[in-house]
Amino acid sequence: MGSRMARLASPVRVAVLGAGYFAALHHEAWSRLPEARLVGIADLDPAKAAAAAAPHGAAAFDALAPMLAATAPDLLDIAAPPPAHAAAIRVAIAAGIRAVICQKPFCRDLEEAEAVTAEAEAAGTLLVVHENFRFQPWHRAARAEIAAGRLGEVYGATFRLRPGDGQGPDAYLARQPYFRRMPRFLLHETGIHLIDLMRFLLGPIDAVFADLRRINPAIAGEDAGMLLARHASGARSLFDGNRCADHASADRRLTMGEMWIDGAEASLRLDGEGHLFRRARGATAEAPVPFAWQRRGFGGDCVLLLQAHVLDHLLGRGPVENAARDYLPNLRIETAAYRSAEAGAWQSP
Repeated sequence: MGSRMARLASPVRVAVLGAGYFAALHHEAWSRLPEARLVGIADLDPAKAAAAAAPHGAAAFDALAPMLAATAPDLLDIAAPPPAHAAAIRVAIAAGIRAVICQKPFCRDLEEAEAVTAEAEAAGTLLVVHENFRFQPWHRAARAEIAAGRLGEVYGATFRLRPGDGQGPDAYLARQPYFRRMPRFLLHETGIHLIDLMRFLLGPIDAVFADLRRINPAIAGEDAGMLLARHASGARSLFDGNRCADHASADRRLTMGEMWIDGAEASLRLDGEGHLFRRARGATAEAPVPFAWQRRGFGGDCVLLLQAHVLDHLLGRGPVENAARDYLPNLRIETAAYRSAEAGAWQSP
């Protein structure tokens, strides 16, 4: 586990598995972190690997094991779809890689994720899940508002996911075509972000109720639905997701939707442009909540912010969020949500 790792030296050598659409955001972010050095990129498509590696001065490979042997990275960043996760983590463990970041959704299912988490811990390999929504600046600012007591007792939160990218027979083909084949889609691929976010903002979840449906017949899994969660604090959170509908934003992928958090003393509202507003109880006007962020990369540069956070931990500057063991409750909640959708009843993780 991470607590048993010796501190690494800067620059941390990083290799990335994957050269697809979202992996490119990982490559670019690593190249901007002065305490990291991107040494290799591997992809099953050699041409994609070469095209991805060239701008960053990294070596290109068509398989993971040769890349690890040739580049000797300190950290492997897995930016590939879920079916590749467990095998890649096991190759990294066998190669003695000190730290691994794995994209979400974390593995194919809960059982597989639990198994590789235990194997990484037994080997002393730090395993972190790349769950970046909690690193989006507006979500960090919202948590700071809650922690400072500015909302009073928090009653609940609602997130309306409306990226508007799921309509028509060609949905997702241009960017992430594997979305179309996922038998479990909205919650497993996208809603998992909001499960983690609501735990981050409101604390542990002890029961869920889900109602899911498929709107677009061109895809295999569900693309709309609602997930109601009961938190141990007594608060409730609602994920209202619909990938076919959109929201008011020049870039609908910036926030992916809109959020409201209600408390006894005030409420917070996140709009589609990454602005956060606080309204005191009884007031008719909102006030902007100031915080700094960059309109760069994905979601307020949250990919870079997560990577920088992991680097800080590896360089001895603090604890790490989203270690695999800490992330597993998200998958248990997701599993319970699918049970709930089938049974039409509340389920406990």
